[in-house]
Amino acid sequence: MLYPESTGVARIFTEVLAMETTKLWNRNFSLVILASTMGTIGGIAGGFALAFLVFDETGSTLASALILAIQLLPFLFIPIVIAPIMDRLPRKTFLVMGDVANSFLIFGMGLWLLFFDFSYIGYLALSLLLACLGSIDELAFTSIYPELIPKGAEQKGYAVSSMLYPVLTVIMTPFAAVLLDTFGVAWILIAQGGLSLLAAITESFIRLDETERHDSATYSLQAWVSDIREAVQYLKKERGLLGLYEYMAVSNGVTCAYSPLLIAFFRTFPGFTAAMYAAFSVVEFIGRSIGSALQYRIKIPDKKKFGFVFFVYQSYSAMDMCLLWLPYPLMLVNRGICGFLGSNSAIIRNAAVQTYIPERLRSRVNAFLGVLVTAGCSAFSLVMGFLGEILDYRLCITIGGTFTLLAGFVLILVRQKEVRRLYEPDISEGLS
Repeated sequence: MLYPESTGVARIFTEVLAMETTKLWNRNFSLVILASTMGTIGGIAGGFALAFLVFDETGSTLASALILAIQLLPFLFIPIVIAPIMDRLPRKTFLVMGDVANSFLIFGMGLWLLFFDFSYIGYLALSLLLACLGSIDELAFTSIYPELIPKGAEQKGYAVSSMLYPVLTVIMTPFAAVLLDTFGVAWILIAQGGLSLLAAITESFIRLDETERHDSATYSLQAWVSDIREAVQYLKKERGLLGLYEYMAVSNGVTCAYSPLLIAFFRTFPGFTAAMYAAFSVVEFIGRSIGSALQYRIKIPDKKKFGFVFFVYQSYSAMDMCLLWLPYPLMLVNRGICGFLGSNSAIIRNAAVQTYIPERLRSRVNAFLGVLVTAGCSAFSLVMGFLGEILDYRLCITIGGTFTLLAGFVLILVRQKEVRRLYEPDISEGLS
């Protein structure tokens, strides 16, 4: 039975939802989100299972970190090579065919594990190949996604994409733990391959006219070099943008390096289990989900964005420093708060940066920025993985948080005026 109050709330909610649907949820946007949902579900389950498989088979944090470094390697050079070409060809083709190829490789990996023993060297090679495809797919998605969001709904569109991964992680992580114990890694990967193929089929129904962007002339090496040089010159002038992403290279690199350390900690420290690690991750993603939902509804004034983002960065680092020294319930609180703050700052940053970068340069500049962040992830994964072999896992996390905290002051606060330009468009003229 519905009470009058609940009926009124339901009516208001329906009206709001209808309004948002009209503005944002058109055919193309709905299809890309549906495809992303299927791919993300498979990726979360498969990634969870493989992370534990590698550590269980090797017993080494360095071996796990090497996998991460190998997976990041293609992101260091492939986006730079492919970005100028992608600007002149249909990006939808890259997106669809990338998911098709990815589905067959993952399905094949599942079949191998079903009948043969795990091979660390083989997995390294396959990880490299999958990462090559992933680097192209990510660039294609980053480039095509703004074109699928209705004009005027950019912030909401990015809020939805930012909400997708944490929400699905909250749902899938405990489910993945159950699937891992029940069916094993092989069947999870087979299912992931099937979902990736379904995502590709869904993406193929996206309607997007990309003919206006294409140069009919034959693309030459000279033109490619010219396109790259133009992006490099742009980044040289944008000290604020470069400083922000230098910091992201450090912070994302350290955070990326945490994964094998956390798995090792929960696997080896007395009283901790894989299920507790799953809950640990879920709480953080619940926080991210709430933060993304807030960004969908509330807009922070431009003049307050820089201060808020910098506060988040430093708070996140400080909470990392003490993370594993806390009792488990406080660990959960720590991650929930970090997830909430982190999603807010990420949405604000992405919307600001993608709006700030000129549209004609967006793919190339994003490629360079992505390479910078990836380089940080690769380097710090290896460094932290090595430290995990010789130091207490808790101390390693504390060292990483301390380094990130200092990087915030050196790379962002020192260039405060230039970085503010990204978040406060009204001051751009005075600083140009």
